[in-house]
Amino acid sequence: MKKYDNFASALATLRLSSEQDLSNEFVQGGIIAKFSLQFELSWKLMKELLKFEGDRTASTGSPREIIKAAYQYYDWMDESIWLEMLRDRNDTTHIYDAALVEKLISSIINRYIPEFERFDTEVRRRYADIL
Repeated sequence: MKKYDNFASALATLRLSSEQDLSNEFVQGGIIAKFSLQFELSWKLMKELLKFEGDRTASTGSPREIIKAAYQYYDWMDESIWLEMLRDRNDTTHIYDAALVEKLISSIINRYIPEFERFDTEVRRRYADIL
């Protein structure tokens, strides 16, 4: 499945975040951009998987609706983290304060990447036959 392949490829790159010079503004911007892309690929993959499950939300759902619907199918998802990711992704274009950037980078590395990895593991387990 192409959407999964794109998701997995982007995650492989995002995983490298903690190995970078986190004090470098360009690196920080790159990590935030990669996070935004990863989030986008994630909810679109969720949408595709919800179609497979026959859920109607997949036809017209916004990212928030898709996350909420996916949470009904996937008990291993931490809905609160996904909704925080959505908020942070929406706020990334308005981050000008260095302290907020550092806080976001910390959240990406310590909370969001592990959640993307859990999503990856569980999707591969549940949908191995269609990926």
